[in-house]
Amino acid sequence: MSEQHLELNPKKTALVLIDLQGAIVARDTAPYKAQEVIARSRQLAEAVRRVGGTVVYVHVMMGDMPQRVTDVQRPSASGPMPPGATDIVPEAGMQKGDILITKRQWGAFHATSLDQQLRRKGIDTIVLSGIATNMGVESTARSAQEHDYQIVFAEDAMTSVSAELHEFAVKKIFPMIGRVRTTEQILAALKPS
Repeated sequence: MSEQHLELNPKKTALVLIDLQGAIVARDTAPYKAQEVIARSRQLAEAVRRVGGTVVYVHVMMGDMPQRVTDVQRPSASGPMPPGATDIVPEAGMQKGDILITKRQWGAFHATSLDQQLRRKGIDTIVLSGIATNMGVESTARSAQEHDYQIVFAEDAMTSVSAELHEFAVKKIFPMIGRVRTTEQILAALKPS
């Protein structure tokens, strides 16, 4: 992680937590376990709220995602989704007043009100965490960059299905579109305004 100084203006910063929902956090993840990511994401959310920032939870309606012809098929659910599959897990600490975004693609901006809600609040910086690093997080980040947001990645508050996929995004993609930091560095940069 870079040691370059990071400052975050809470009034212009939103923490966007990707897919901390039942079916996704139940998967095997690496390099961090889902429970570690949830705990760090909750810590970030509590800190952002404390200093007056905006907290956004994003979940995906997996059964509503369009099926595409690809070389690698996503596993399809047989039968109905189990209870809680698309619900934000309680351990993630969602609170009244937080924004909830429902998506039907990998990224949180496509066909949702995320950009509109952030702009209404004067947000210009997004801190990203969640699962999976190279899917929902990366897709959201690419769109955030295209929408001209500053982006900070909470590297140890995100994870993927393999350490290799996580590392590639964190080391090769994210530094080109934002700043990669640890949860500790982000917490230190959150000062009350």
